Amino acid sequence: MNIIDLFAGCGGLLDGFLQTGLYTPIASVEWEKAPVDTLRRRLKNKWHITDADNSVIRFDMQRFDELTQGFNDSCYGIHSGLDSIINNRKIDGIIGGPPCQAYSVARRTHDKEKLKTDYKNYLFEYYLKIVERYQPRFFIFENVPGMLSAMPDGTLITDLIKRDIKNKNYEIIDNLKEYAIVDTSDYGIPQQRHRVILLGLNKKYFNNTNIQKMLQDFYKNILPSFKVSTKISVKDAIGDLPGCYPTRKEFTKDRKRYSHSIPNCKITWQIPRFHSKRDYKIFKMLAKDIETGTNKYSNAEELNKIYNKITGANSHVHKYHVLKSDLPSTTILAHLYKDGLRFIHYDSEQARSITVREAARLQSFDDDFEFIGSMGQVYKMIGNAVPPKFSKILGKAINNFINKYGGI
Repeated sequence: MNIIDLFAGCGGLLDGFLQTGLYTPIASVEWEKAPVDTLRRRLKNKWHITDADNSVIRFDMQRFDELTQGFNDSCYGIHSGLDSIINNRKIDGIIGGPPCQAYSVARRTHDKEKLKTDYKNYLFEYYLKIVERYQPRFFIFENVPGMLSAMPDGTLITDLIKRDIKNKNYEIIDNLKEYAIVDTSDYGIPQQRHRVILLGLNKKYFNNTNIQKMLQDFYKNILPSFKVSTKISVKDAIGDLPGCYPTRKEFTKDRKRYSHSIPNCKITWQIPRFHSKRDYKIFKMLAKDIETGTNKYSNAEELNKIYNKITGANSHVHKYHVLKSDLPSTTILAHLYKDGLRFIHYDSEQARSITVREAARLQSFDDDFEFIGSMGQVYKMIGNAVPPKFSKILGKAINNFINKYGGI
């Protein structure tokens, strides 16, 4: 099946679909350079897509006419546009998810006024314009659960999305809260990551009058058939990676400062970020508290006291969190590019936050996935990605759905 990937990032969602062997990538669109460079390399080196430099378009989705018909831009370069790549080929599916920060409940709490006018609230409109233009049999729209309650202008975003989808002669499940929220840890991803997965069906292909029952079958039976019986823990996912331990003195390598040892490792990005002595002493104390079973700092109030005492701040939100070795990770976030205080390694002897490769493992990226960019850029693209192993399951589930219900 031919697919287009929108808001592609570094390609986590697309990579899982390609792992199934059931889909052909026709084009991808992403506006940030580091994820585009990463996705192009992945497509060329792993999936042998020789025209990836052309089929992965770096451009702004909001500039719809130029995106589809071609552009000559000082920032994004020259391209003949999506229409020329597709070249009248049939598109079976469109996948992707607009940036989710504008729908984040946490962000809405802190930036209420700013978010009312944030253009990211309405990027779904451009996603659906592409759907309307190329008329795929299905689309997959991925986002955070906060999308279900977001109403920046007083109207629920989901009402706007449903209206837009209906106007384009597609249909999604009516009861989103009951059906569309999934936890990737249920599907063998070593991370609790709750996401809304919208499967949209083109009524032109799925002309069954009871599309809602078909969609209910997808969410209640077809997708859940891939659930695992035992969840994968943080230690299962990253425990075999070589450790990074505090050094007696800071050192510099390639003009970068390090506070922890860099292991001799063939796997890329198993590199520790720099931590001050103050921070890694706190990390050690907090991890040791869990290891010994003392659990003195197991509640938010105590963690908040530590942070405020050490920094002199007056924060009401605790900043520290140690990943539990025997449980799936908490949600890997793009915020990792700023700091790793909420992603402290469970091993007290290492006394640090997780590396890029450990974050990638918790997001289920293969070790041969090569990330291009600065450490901050790579943390950000990993946090923004859809876990590829979950995406692989999603791709298989959609294929099973189409095999069952047609849509040809």
